[in-house]
Amino acid sequence: MTKEFRYRQLAADMERKILQGVYLPGDRLPSIRSLHRSADLSISTVYKAYVELEHMGLVEARPRSGYYVAPVSLRRLKTPRFPKTDASPRKVRLSSMINSIVSAINDPGLLPLGMTVIDPELVPYKSLGRILSGISRNEFKSMLSYALSEGHPELRRQLARQTLGIIQRITPGDILVTNGCMEAVALALLATTRPGETVAIETPTNYSFLQLLKELNVMVAEVPTDPKTGIDVGALEKTVQKTRIAACLVMPNFHNPLGTVMPAENKKALMRLVETYEIPVIEDDISSELYFGDHRPKPLKAYDRHGLVLTCSSFSKSLAPGLRIGWLMAGPRFKERVQNLKAGTNVSTSALDQYLMAHFLAGGGYDRHLRTLRTTLKKQAVRTALAVQRYFPKGTRLILPEGGTLLWIQLPQNTDSLELYSRALSSNISVIPGTVCANTGQFRNYIMLSCGIPFTEEIEQGIQTLGDIACELASELE
Repeated sequence: MTKEFRYRQLAADMERKILQGVYLPGDRLPSIRSLHRSADLSISTVYKAYVELEHMGLVEARPRSGYYVAPVSLRRLKTPRFPKTDASPRKVRLSSMINSIVSAINDPGLLPLGMTVIDPELVPYKSLGRILSGISRNEFKSMLSYALSEGHPELRRQLARQTLGIIQRITPGDILVTNGCMEAVALALLATTRPGETVAIETPTNYSFLQLLKELNVMVAEVPTDPKTGIDVGALEKTVQKTRIAACLVMPNFHNPLGTVMPAENKKALMRLVETYEIPVIEDDISSELYFGDHRPKPLKAYDRHGLVLTCSSFSKSLAPGLRIGWLMAGPRFKERVQNLKAGTNVSTSALDQYLMAHFLAGGGYDRHLRTLRTTLKKQAVRTALAVQRYFPKGTRLILPEGGTLLWIQLPQNTDSLELYSRALSSNISVIPGTVCANTGQFRNYIMLSCGIPFTEEIEQGIQTLGDIACELASELE
């Protein structure tokens, strides 16, 4: 066992005890020297473990006194409660503010608390730059032509290698390279649905899905999704029995916006249901690599016995959204159809970006980046959640996600997140109001916050300002 692993293992054990309430807010933790003796660890190992917990915001150092559990506890936070959902098929009707909200998220002049990707400072741009600077003249010349429609062979090979131990029997030929995950989702929807048909979606859901579904002119049936267990399979079955569902669109791992991971048994139950009714399932697996635990959760594709799952992903959440490299694993049922759609819509994906990612994967740079990123994102998620607990009004609910970059927050009853969004803009802060994450106007007292940004004093001040606004709105209702 390496020294680095020892301090991380100690920090993880202490983190669990703090979150489980073995150590309560304000409790004094064992001294460095006492842990050094009782755990048979070096003083530097114990010290590094405490520093790790301090960076997460779980403990605080007091001069000449030692380390104490931070006065704010995540155990006090309660899981959001969702209203009942009407799963009747409906046309997509987006909030009139959606364009303003999307613009605000990407406005560099605003504090990006609604950003759904990682901060550019967390991107290994030096490593990527070295790959680009090493491109030969002949290699660069070859990239000025169209790439193969299905994608660069070496990139597809590297992507197939990434599925080892996760999904069985995936070969380079099973992978279609796309311009980001959204193109993969769009191709999958075009391959499985027609205008006027109904797609079953989770609620809440990624607001970008609603934009896409509206443009494809399909109906949507919203199925309730639990913050801990994912889409309600029983409710989906009732919907399927009443309505012809052309496809399901789900995000089983680190759901946007909930952060949920469907348990393996729930994934199996979902697959049994769709196999019974022969319903294609489009899964967005874009955040699976951003797990905070010991293992990456398996996608639905791992449980697919009949070729019904079309798995979509990209490097947008885990690396750099500007590269626009995504992929689609469709299986034999839909493979030819999605390849024809890809060739007929935009011909191919950038050859230069594909070359860059193929070399980054082959050299092990991506795996090294992910190991650091997961630790960083977990710390940022915990610190952001603690700040929400500290500054937001009584009655606020959230669940700490098991991975990803988002926090889904329920504000006190009747608090208007659209009004909070408007007042936050006046303070140069962008957030995502929950109402845009549903088609039926639900989640009006919810917001989504990013934890993909390094937690700085500016970020904490921004969360405090949001908390002040939320408190004002709550007091106005009294």
